[in-house]
Amino acid sequence: MQNLKKGIYHPIYLLQGEEAYFIDEISDYIEDHVLNDGEKGFNQTIFYGKDADPVTIAEASMRFPMMASKQVIVVKEAQSLNKIDTLTAYAEKPLESTILVLAYKYKKLDSRTKLAKAIKKNGVLFTSKKLYENKIPAWIDAYLKQHSYSITPQAALLLTSYLGTDLSKIANELNKLVIAVKDSNKITPDHIEKNIGLSKEFNVIELQNALGEKNVLKANRIIQYFGANPTLNPIQKTIAGLYYYFSKLFTYHFLKNKSEYNVAAELRVNPYFVKDYVSAAKRYSPTKLYEIMGILREYDMKSKGFNVSTMVETGELQKEMIFKILH
Repeated sequence: MQNLKKGIYHPIYLLQGEEAYFIDEISDYIEDHVLNDGEKGFNQTIFYGKDADPVTIAEASMRFPMMASKQVIVVKEAQSLNKIDTLTAYAEKPLESTILVLAYKYKKLDSRTKLAKAIKKNGVLFTSKKLYENKIPAWIDAYLKQHSYSITPQAALLLTSYLGTDLSKIANELNKLVIAVKDSNKITPDHIEKNIGLSKEFNVIELQNALGEKNVLKANRIIQYFGANPTLNPIQKTIAGLYYYFSKLFTYHFLKNKSEYNVAAELRVNPYFVKDYVSAAKRYSPTKLYEIMGILREYDMKSKGFNVSTMVETGELQKEMIFKILH
């Protein structure tokens, strides 16, 4: 993106990988900014993989621009392009006045193919990887800074627990928040609750905190809410969140260097939350944490219908699970 904004272009781009958000960011920028509106009519062509064929794309790429220094050809959903290797001959000798963009989403081209090697040699081969969940709060923070906003660590974690790792979905919700929040340029859990509808009191993060404090009343209140709202709070999501949390407590016990900086780095958490993990680890021994991992696996299987004699409400399963964790 830095090169594109400086006007440094390459004749061919293969944008591939599981995270579609970054592929769209690069592809859309090229589509929107390389040519002005007057040049686009003759010099910009959009193909869709399932409806196009490589021969037509190669022929279009070999044309010279009209009344412009460049022509832009974007192939969207290029992973659906039949016989994509047919583009190899063009990729080995691409036209410098053409910018050919292959948006190859959700998968990768085999790096051993002649096409991949030719693109890497003569253009840009960009692999867009999915971010792990622990990287999402920092990404949210960086995204909002681009819009002159900031976010509290609690709010970033709350959004992550609710939206997961789908960056397009997260960016869409953040854009709504930026428009909606007018009283401050710092987004808090209150703003999320008001504008997204996610409860700041009844969510997996607050359940983790309640369990970390061994606050039986608060934990039971949250799990009762989950049982009454199973669509918003499926048991599998609860189990995943708790496994993520308790595995970090388990890791903490075996760290030789328990300084705040090292704990944050090893557990991959914001330094703001280190004191909470330290406090919770004092309440759970390694033996108990090992037992909790077994409880979480047990109820993950039960939620999928294994080892249960009758159909049990997921709300009841969650209550049982939390009871066993706390006692």
